[in-house]
Amino acid sequence: MYQWIAPCHFGLEAVCKKEITDLGYSIVQVEDGRVTFSGGPEAACRANLFLRTAERVLLKAAEFEATTFDELFENTKSVAWEELIPVDGKFWVAKASSIKSQLFSASDIQSIMKKAMVERLKGVYGVNWFPETGAQFPLRVFLYKNRVTVGIDTSGESLHRRGYRKLTAKAPITETLAAALLMLTPWRGDRILVDPFCGSGTFPIEAAMMAAHMAPGMNRSFLAESWPGVVPRKAWYEAADEAASLLDDRVETDIQGFDIDGEVVKAARANAREAGVDHLIHFQQRPVSELSHPKKYGFLIMNPPYGERIEEKEALPELYRTIGERFAALDSWSCYMITAYEDAEKYFGRRADRNRKIYNGMMKTYFYQFLGPKPPKRRPGAGERS
Repeated sequence: MYQWIAPCHFGLEAVCKKEITDLGYSIVQVEDGRVTFSGGPEAACRANLFLRTAERVLLKAAEFEATTFDELFENTKSVAWEELIPVDGKFWVAKASSIKSQLFSASDIQSIMKKAMVERLKGVYGVNWFPETGAQFPLRVFLYKNRVTVGIDTSGESLHRRGYRKLTAKAPITETLAAALLMLTPWRGDRILVDPFCGSGTFPIEAAMMAAHMAPGMNRSFLAESWPGVVPRKAWYEAADEAASLLDDRVETDIQGFDIDGEVVKAARANAREAGVDHLIHFQQRPVSELSHPKKYGFLIMNPPYGERIEEKEALPELYRTIGERFAALDSWSCYMITAYEDAEKYFGRRADRNRKIYNGMMKTYFYQFLGPKPPKRRPGAGERS
């Protein structure tokens, strides 16, 4: 059994925790921006393939206290790196972050830990230099109140890179954040979903992948696939087989993406094709002022303009007023909106039923939730068993 760390968006740890629990793994710890859980080698494969909200999956290699660089060196050197990194492995400290700790220089932390690892492995392997021509083992190090947590990245590229987004619109929302926000709503694959500012299509595509039970990591590779000493190749094959068995891309959906820019809509369609879900989404060039739908109990989810530029900011009151008016005309719908615009509720014309602060990168945003009524419970039709 190992411990694995799943970094995630700050403020969305509970969503990531639920995903991990649903995969059948036990939670060890939940901290700001990451969730630690326990599992065998196969956990690396299944977590990388199935987690929609994690940014990456790290193998927890060590945890210790360090208040001086000497302590950092000696404690790093005492870790049995040879159990994880082969003699030809390429290893380095890719990222170090420090909060409320006496050691705070990221570059010094990185270089000292690398030297300590080299000293350890030189002694174990009986060599004076390392070719570093084999598998890659990038380390990510977190210091919090002098406690050092060391993880080895199993993912490679961040998990938000599903492999489908070849074309991006201005101010795109990441795939992992879009998935997490969808999971914060009661929407399910058999319900109506409309994104009136679809941009590169991230919300509709992530929703379609959920509806089809499509594992988000199906169309990409991961660093740990070349770690047979830690994660057996058989575990990757079994995880891929599991993902293929769950896929149901013939499901019926009512997912729509609109945007005022025709070129952006073309890009969204291309991305949906790349993801293999273009047949599950209806994209259309349409301004938000023409937003309408004949059915009840649908969901709006959107990432409207924030107004980063001064000239754009002037147009925001009218834009958010229009969004509010079009939503009010949709009988019994719910609306979910992420924005950094502080006056969103004022011009929307209604106080949000719920409001959640979420950091989109370094930008503070708000996830406003305007809740409609629940649909009536479906009654069994004639001839059906109750």
